Amino acid sequence: MQKMDWDLYLLPYEQAVEELKVKLKNSRIEYRKRTNHSPIEFVTGRVKSINSIYNKASRLHFPINENIAWEIRDIAGLRIICQFIDDISVVVEMLRNRQDMKIYLEKDYVSQPKETGYRGFHIAVEYPIMTVDGPKTIPVEIQIRTLGMNFWATIEHSLNYKYEGIIPEEIKQRLIESAKASYTLDNEMNKIRDEIKEAQVEFTRKKESPIDPLLSIVELELDVDVGTESSFFEHEHSRALQQVKEEERDERN
Repeated sequence: MQKMDWDLYLLPYEQAVEELKVKLKNSRIEYRKRTNHSPIEFVTGRVKSINSIYNKASRLHFPINENIAWEIRDIAGLRIICQFIDDISVVVEMLRNRQDMKIYLEKDYVSQPKETGYRGFHIAVEYPIMTVDGPKTIPVEIQIRTLGMNFWATIEHSLNYKYEGIIPEEIKQRLIESAKASYTLDNEMNKIRDEIKEAQVEFTRKKESPIDPLLSIVELELDVDVGTESSFFEHEHSRALQQVKEEERDERN
């Protein structure tokens, strides 16, 4: 097997993630200037770590070669967080209408959740970038969730990490029930979305600090490699603080 130069191989994926983060954050700003409400609450992104690539390739029996990104598909990943369930369909339609990417796969886990209880909308796209060697098309996975869905997924991810993918049955059942409860809450918030949006606009007009996103302190990177459970949560706390700073800077700009 040919040895992979991972620094060089992953460089275009890092470029794709950074470009899309900027574009989607600009879309959020444009929505807010046009309508006072953006279906995009915030955007995060990452390039899968080398260790995670090897682990996933091994689990799915994919050979490690130049085509591995098209097998795994989420080496470059973005996550779009929405306030309301209805916002998800708006974001999906916005992505479908973009001319700078091509959608080749959609998975609706919002209306058809996974057996674990997970909900979210996944879109796999082909995104063209320019490199020193010319144009290159990058596969990127975009996950779209509400704040509640993201909170649940964050907890499930940490439990999977703790139990090395084999979560005890009792906890697994509690996760399923909590996913149902979270979705019920999402639906209730969706019913009073107009009142919530009006309240947030009023806060902004009075120059008070806007309501922080519910999950800003627990936003989980799409994929993290850490050595211990404590360092896992320390990493996430640091990530969350950095995310808040980035969001505040974007708003000022």
